[in-house]
Amino acid sequence: MVSFTILLFFAVSGLTLNHADWFTSGKEVVTKDSGSVNLKWVNQPDTNKINKLQLVEFFRSKHQVKGALSDFRMDDRELSLTFNGPGYLADSFIDRETGKYELTTTRFGAVAVINDLHKGRDSGKAWSWIIDISAVLMTLVSISGIILICFIKKKRLSGFIIATVGTIVCYLIYRLFVP
Repeated sequence: MVSFTILLFFAVSGLTLNHADWFTSGKEVVTKDSGSVNLKWVNQPDTNKINKLQLVEFFRSKHQVKGALSDFRMDDRELSLTFNGPGYLADSFIDRETGKYELTTTRFGAVAVINDLHKGRDSGKAWSWIIDISAVLMTLVSISGIILICFIKKKRLSGFIIATVGTIVCYLIYRLFVP
């Protein structure tokens, strides 16, 4: 029962990944914002003096940007910041001469969040631990099922036959139908 919720989550998200067209309308919500940052933050001749954390926190507080900073690029004229999270993307482009920026935020919907969590995409170390722990729990549940069937004399033979047939069917589908 410890692994019930996570097993259910991975079962449902497996379906949403395999049949995305069943669960999504294909509509993503895109919002665009613009404004200016303090010119001192971005118009530094020495790019090492640009305070990246200050820019990140500015977008988090002013525009409620979430997700991890996945990319920070800098050239002579422009800075770009990209934030990624499960089912979420935010891109900001800042003109270094004027301090003006454009921010585009895209929310891909609840199914995209579920799918990204299933894959561990842009979900961080804590969620990676959840995936690892759930994999261990599912492995233990599977092994305990095999061990339990060994102690039930009436079901032992049929249990092993069904497990063997299931394994063979999966293997044949893989060999015959998977390109």
